[in-house]
Amino acid sequence: MSASITSAQATAHGGGTPPSVPHLDVDPFAIDFFENPCPAQEALREAVVYLDKWSVYGVARHAQVHAVLNDPLIFCSSRGVGLSDFRKEKPWRPPSLILEADPPAHTRTRAVLSKVLSPAMMKQIRDGFLAAAEANVDELLQRRHIDAIADLAEAYPLSVFPNAIGLRQEGREHLLAYAAVVFSAFGPPNELRQAAIERSAPHQAYVAEQCRRTNLAPGGFGACVHAFSDTGEITLKEAPLLVRSLLSAGLDTTVNGLGAAIYCLARFPDQMAKLRADPSLARNAFEEAVRFESPVQTFFRTTTREVEIDGHAIGEGEKVLMFLGAANRDPRRWDEPDRNDLTRRTSGHIGFGAGVHMCVGQARLEGEVVLAALARKAASIEINGPVKRRYNNTLRGLESLPVTIKLA
Repeated sequence: MSASITSAQATAHGGGTPPSVPHLDVDPFAIDFFENPCPAQEALREAVVYLDKWSVYGVARHAQVHAVLNDPLIFCSSRGVGLSDFRKEKPWRPPSLILEADPPAHTRTRAVLSKVLSPAMMKQIRDGFLAAAEANVDELLQRRHIDAIADLAEAYPLSVFPNAIGLRQEGREHLLAYAAVVFSAFGPPNELRQAAIERSAPHQAYVAEQCRRTNLAPGGFGACVHAFSDTGEITLKEAPLLVRSLLSAGLDTTVNGLGAAIYCLARFPDQMAKLRADPSLARNAFEEAVRFESPVQTFFRTTTREVEIDGHAIGEGEKVLMFLGAANRDPRRWDEPDRNDLTRRTSGHIGFGAGVHMCVGQARLEGEVVLAALARKAASIEINGPVKRRYNNTLRGLESLPVTIKLA
């Protein structure tokens, strides 16, 4: 199914909204929404809506969100993928050359990252990532009682990702904190965003320093990015910003995706049994967890002209909030969307975005090798204590997931 999106020549609405657009008194950045977004997402999927709390339009059906993601000329990213409009407000940090850019500028820098993270490069690092996953799972099986977030979903990516980039050992504790700041900053000026930015200075300083060419180990992804400044494909000024893009989006998506996958296997033992019976399902189990939990819940776009979405006229310069999590559970797209099924055909989920801004990175590789190791070595994963959620304006994940892992 495709959404109907066309350019509109309708009369401007003077900052207001057309009567046909339903107004919803929903705050998608409130703590109670984060705790259980599904009921509100059902209402959001009914139509294009206007959210009075933050004066933005919202789209939540899979077809609508997919269409917006795939039309960067009308729904631009260069004016910010958060609530802030960079044409009207100064960004809190220099904009991303990947996430906050539009074609053709985005096309050039994205091409560089695609070369750095090519399938051939992923193949080269796979054995190392797999060995690290096996070692991590072996160690946790000896302990049995663990926090699956701190001890696995965070610990494993932190053991391989910084090395792949070529970062120094010192200061790596800043990485998760920096990524959390970036994603919370996409939200509105609520307490979560303000607190994140206020404590961001040391994390920003660390990341800026690590992105310099002299601080990156030869052969790592970071050094490879800088090498493209020698060929003229990017400038000397752009190179560290592209490395920053890897650090911003390359860790939290993996951490929250892994956390979601382990949380699903612990809650649905029948799915863990399927994975144990067929470890080749590990990649699909990770993809299904990303669809089911949607670690990246929302992103904004800004209209560059008047446009119609499913018959509703939206003026130029309006913020449109895409509900990726709601789209990934849209019954128009998925059979039994609220059921976790690791044998489901997951192609088409938008947990990693879609179109020219689809996530490039190693999250899928890391998710696959960890779940494959668990499938081969663990008999079961059982929750043994209170599960604590982590709050972020964009990301959905857990702070703590106490589990018992039993040896197969």
